Amino acid sequence: MSDKNKTLFSDFPSVTTEQWMERVTADLKGADFDRKLVWKNLTGINFQPCYNIENSITQLKNTGENSQSLVNYRSVAACCGKSGNDLALKAIEEGINGIIFQMITNVSVEELLNGIDLNSISVSFKLFNNAIPFTKDLVAFAKGKNLKGYIDTNLISGYVTTATFNESLVDVTAELINLTKDLPNFKAITISGTEYLDSGANQVQEIAYTLSSLVFLTEKLKEKGVSVQQIFDNLNFNLAIGLEYFVEIGKFRAFNNLLAEVAAKYQLANFSNTITAKTSIWSKSITDAETNLLRCTTEAMAAILGNVDGVLIDAYDKEFKSSSDFSSRIAGNIITILREESYFGKVSNPVDGAYYIEEVSSKIADKALELFKAIEADGGFYINFEKEIIQQQIAEIRLQKLKLISQRRTPMVGINKYPNLMEKVSANLLSTGIKENPKVLTPRRASLEIEAMRRVTEELVAETNVRPIVQLASYGNLTMRKARAAFAYDFIGVSGFDVHQEESFASAEVAARESAKSTSNVVVICSSDQDYDETAVEFVKAFRAIDTDKVLLLAGAPKNMDELTAAGLDGVVNMRTDVLVALSSIQKKVQKTFKSLEV
Repeated sequence: MSDKNKTLFSDFPSVTTEQWMERVTADLKGADFDRKLVWKNLTGINFQPCYNIENSITQLKNTGENSQSLVNYRSVAACCGKSGNDLALKAIEEGINGIIFQMITNVSVEELLNGIDLNSISVSFKLFNNAIPFTKDLVAFAKGKNLKGYIDTNLISGYVTTATFNESLVDVTAELINLTKDLPNFKAITISGTEYLDSGANQVQEIAYTLSSLVFLTEKLKEKGVSVQQIFDNLNFNLAIGLEYFVEIGKFRAFNNLLAEVAAKYQLANFSNTITAKTSIWSKSITDAETNLLRCTTEAMAAILGNVDGVLIDAYDKEFKSSSDFSSRIAGNIITILREESYFGKVSNPVDGAYYIEEVSSKIADKALELFKAIEADGGFYINFEKEIIQQQIAEIRLQKLKLISQRRTPMVGINKYPNLMEKVSANLLSTGIKENPKVLTPRRASLEIEAMRRVTEELVAETNVRPIVQLASYGNLTMRKARAAFAYDFIGVSGFDVHQEESFASAEVAARESAKSTSNVVVICSSDQDYDETAVEFVKAFRAIDTDKVLLLAGAPKNMDELTAAGLDGVVNMRTDVLVALSSIQKKVQKTFKSLEV
């Protein structure tokens, strides 16, 4: 047979699951396979590290179509018709093909949309009042044009964030459907699910609660004489995009699949809806804010591969100031680059058939359907929210997420790992923490508690004009002292202290004496376990004989912790240490030292 007709990779024998497991088991050297390699997601789903042709994978149907005309949205504040129009035209000039107008006041439709080609640019509106008069003017203005976009009256999102359902908006929505009946590509109903993920929910919860709110609203609109076909043809869903890349792809595919199932229960086979994905608030940071650009990029990629119709990317600095022209432009460029240079949205359903993504999608769909059915069996969306069941379920997941972040098991660059120690952040930009209201959902950053801890440092610096200094005092085994110094540098840097590079000493005795006499406020002992067994207690005693005020820590997990504590060690930092608990404790001790110096 000629080489021309050989099957690709035919020279390489296939590897069975059994063979793969034998090799992995040997490489793990007795370590637990499930603990080391199986990913246990907070959706309650376990994902295997490898899939091959031997695995039986369920391929979901109705997962949506990869959008060939993906809408790149930018949110624009319409304080008045002229200013909103100017911002919209500027965005369009920069490559944006979708505008979401935040309707702050009553404005003229003609002035707001002047010069915008409604046949090529999608226009959407967040209407907080006067929705019917505005929509009447909009429909008249758009006559003869292929108007694309949606209206968001804050119907569901307003309810879940205030716990007050505005019944009059149901009548408004029914009227909006009637007014826009001749505009098939313009959606009069927006159901938001962003508040769930941004309040700490997992992907399964976001899908289930969003679909449950759809059923609730459908029943409300049916009472107003609106047909199910009209409702589903007018749907736009706003969903948030989280950080878990493959799970987010699966989430959007699973949502489309379950939406089709819900429609089928209403005897509806064909309908036309849109999904607009928005980068999440939960995943963003104020410290090392430029990292938000990377988060936004992976989030946008996941949403596009999950078959959404449009993406809204927040500017990377939106969380702590009014977005600049630069940050807004960069946000818009992300989609442009993905679409035009990386060819996202130009290949039909590129993830279909990928074993891992199909497995993720089907498992999320199964779990979300299970939760959805439980909500409906218990009285539906409204009853479950009024009884605070939904809020409690989200709170449970949120607390788990925050614990993983605090333990650094969920790494977040610039927040709990790899801090930018060159960065100076004003205290008033940082959070003071948050008091959760159990009755409502409060979209928030995951970093708020760590920010509040960092704020304490910045306030101390502002008050004393001195930034606490951390000295990494190392000695002994070269490999281990370097590794532990690097770990401590990264760990304590999250606090905003001035962490100096490792300082090596010839012996524990010299390290103890010199570090005790230094100008540092915190000293971290860095060495190997063997060195700790032999010299750590003597180090602490020698150190405390010279200085009793400095915070003294050890990088590692020594066996003789009781003896070290009795000698004067303040604590340890290691892989099991909770960053919030440890750094807050260090801050309190440093603050006491500063106050005693003032006296």
